[in-house]
Amino acid sequence: MGRDLTRALSTKNFVSRLGYLYGEDQIRNQQLRYKQLSETFYGQFGNPRSGLFFFSAPGRTEIGGNHTDHNHGKVLAAAVNLDTVACVEKTDDSCILVKSDGYPLLRIDLSDLSVHPEEEGKTKALIRGTAGAFVERGYKIGGFKAVITSNVLRGSGLSSSAAFEVLIAAILDGLYNGFTVDAKTRAVIAQRVENHWFGKPSGLMDQMASSVGGLVTIDFAEEDAQVKAISFDLHAAGYELCVINTGGNHGDLTADYASIPAEMKKAAAVFGKNYLREVDPAAFEAALPEVRKKAGDRAVLRALHYFDENVRVDEEVAAIEKGDVQAFFDAVNRSGESIWKLLQNVYARPGEEQMALAIELTRRFLNGEGATRVHGGGFAGTIQAFVPRNRLEEYRTYIEKVFGEGTCAVLAIRPEGAVMMPVPEV
Repeated sequence: MGRDLTRALSTKNFVSRLGYLYGEDQIRNQQLRYKQLSETFYGQFGNPRSGLFFFSAPGRTEIGGNHTDHNHGKVLAAAVNLDTVACVEKTDDSCILVKSDGYPLLRIDLSDLSVHPEEEGKTKALIRGTAGAFVERGYKIGGFKAVITSNVLRGSGLSSSAAFEVLIAAILDGLYNGFTVDAKTRAVIAQRVENHWFGKPSGLMDQMASSVGGLVTIDFAEEDAQVKAISFDLHAAGYELCVINTGGNHGDLTADYASIPAEMKKAAAVFGKNYLREVDPAAFEAALPEVRKKAGDRAVLRALHYFDENVRVDEEVAAIEKGDVQAFFDAVNRSGESIWKLLQNVYARPGEEQMALAIELTRRFLNGEGATRVHGGGFAGTIQAFVPRNRLEEYRTYIEKVFGEGTCAVLAIRPEGAVMMPVPEV
């Protein structure tokens, strides 16, 4: 295609694609971003011998169902207009080369797809694991060179790790399987990688929302998760979705995150079940003395949150489908209260109450309008706020005065999940 990137990225079809994914007001910014990424590819790997491709996987926002997916619960989630993007060339060897912004070049030899204990928690595990999970399912794999950039910031609660996992799955799918692996399967592969190769006991919501795209409700009761698309124009309803980064270090919180699914499963085990979804809520409450004795009080509280949260997801979906925005916000606010009181993932460490402070300040600012709750895994990081559009700049100024300039991000729902886009020939 040569080096005339400006012309290539200005073709009518490519510009239309950018507008669809990011919004018409972001076309120019994305053209510059994709051009810079292509130039980075040339600088890292030289002129490609074959055609280049762009792949993109969005971050996600969880709107309902906090910490329910890992116990086969229900969630309401959406892909957002922040994403991880790769510029990729297919190669004819058995090696994957990946250069991400700010990180050294990674090399993965596809002749060895086993779990490497020394790679646990590292990016190499995600790349090697994705190739391994593709082979497990009988899909084709092969080498490629990629440069990757992301505006899904780490620790943002928008799941940068899931976006990366889904991105690598999309690359292998697009280059070697004709982009025929369905979005749900790519999400399942990404979760398998995170659990088995990366060593993190995550649920499936993050990967599913990133892979599928749009606003979706997902029921994880069965192995084949049921995904339903929902139409909801928050902007037209007069509100904007904000995510506020309150700060805090996630580095040593893995045990805190892992304790939630572990305790929920411990409570389920009292009934001889593997997951809380298999336990009848009424039977659970009837057996509280036994559950307290065998699982502990925090496990009881977290289980009660789980049962209530599944009901709230149904309420949120019903409210959206009826166009009852206030009923939707009511359910979101009740979710936030349950997360704080029962799930107990608002506080990270003694003396670090950033998330609690941000939620309370937002509640006071909204004064009965909109809604606020924890965003993502909790403990540290981000909160979510649904803010009246006519008060958006006032809120941004108010909250950033406390947590710092640039900490309040305004998001839009992205209509499509992971995508593959050939670089246009000119």
